[in-house]
Amino acid sequence: MAGLALGLLVHAQTGSALLTALVVFGPSLAQLFGASSLMSAADTVQPRILLATTAGAIAAAFAAQAALDLAPVGRLAIVVCASFALSLASGARWGLLADVVSADGYALARSAMNVSVGVMQVVGFALGGLLVAWLSPAPIFWFAVVTSLAGALVSWFGIGKHPSRRAGRPGLGVTWAANGLLLSRHSTRWLLLALCVPNGLVAGCEALFVSYSPSSAALFFMAGAAGMLAGDILMGRILTGHSRRIVAEWLRLLLPVPFLVFLCNPSVAVAAVMVAIGSIGYAASLGQQELLVALTPRELTGQLLGAESSARVAFQGLAAALAGALAEFVSTGLAIGLLSLTSVAVSLALIPGLRRAAASVPLVRPVYASH
Repeated sequence: MAGLALGLLVHAQTGSALLTALVVFGPSLAQLFGASSLMSAADTVQPRILLATTAGAIAAAFAAQAALDLAPVGRLAIVVCASFALSLASGARWGLLADVVSADGYALARSAMNVSVGVMQVVGFALGGLLVAWLSPAPIFWFAVVTSLAGALVSWFGIGKHPSRRAGRPGLGVTWAANGLLLSRHSTRWLLLALCVPNGLVAGCEALFVSYSPSSAALFFMAGAAGMLAGDILMGRILTGHSRRIVAEWLRLLLPVPFLVFLCNPSVAVAAVMVAIGSIGYAASLGQQELLVALTPRELTGQLLGAESSARVAFQGLAAALAGALAEFVSTGLAIGLLSLTSVAVSLALIPGLRRAAASVPLVRPVYASH
């Protein structure tokens, strides 16, 4: 909701596709800094403390957006700081999830988490689309402050007192020791590339929604969230471990192909339908994350999953910057089409390595088939 308001605000102030894309998706690049500096906190700090603290930091960032009259660069700087906090929260969240469920239930649990996020994205974009028609951005930012503070309270009082997974203090050296493990293995390198690059390029397409049609951006974002929701239900609730590995390969290709329709400058309705269909392909990440958990030592789960999450979101920010820069020289529809074509090519190139990575992890027997 606040992200939509911020993107529309900057677009109205500048008319720049590059600045708009940077404000909406660019700050996610800061998550890569978090992953490379203090991500070890995801395993050395109690999850409840880290999640509550980062939610409070997000609330402070929204308060600054609401209270201060800032230039676009200043608003970008605030969101960059908030993104750093979000990177640490992602490590704590996904590490805790891997702790409280069994290995064969991880895909189902992650799917449930993604479904809840997808539902709230639909609600947030729908509500944001309504509110920006009636209110200035400041009240919307204050609403975001309230919801973020509520999240901090839920994290503190709703999450049990789970101990940290390992002793010690977070630091640069500790963080990079675990990151080195993630990058040194062939299987995890392939998984990391597959989780970051094809998805990131499509996120770059999404970063141009506001510039493509400011009045329809909320509809496009809602359609994308609905598609992701459908894909998560498919991967988590319907498919088994074996079928997830098979279907994930096709979902990686489903993700970018529908976005090629933007090359033809379609109507808003057609574009929204194709965005929803393509966004189902984001669910391929569930199968890849399931493999990553199986390849990760427990004491490093939070950091490595946080690093994966931050790298994935950071590449989305990089692709958003690329998309915005490209849209400064060609039409927005053509820029979206070129990014989606590149995503198709990358997905095809990754198939052999991902098949080898999957073959190195034996399938586990699902215990939730009756669900």
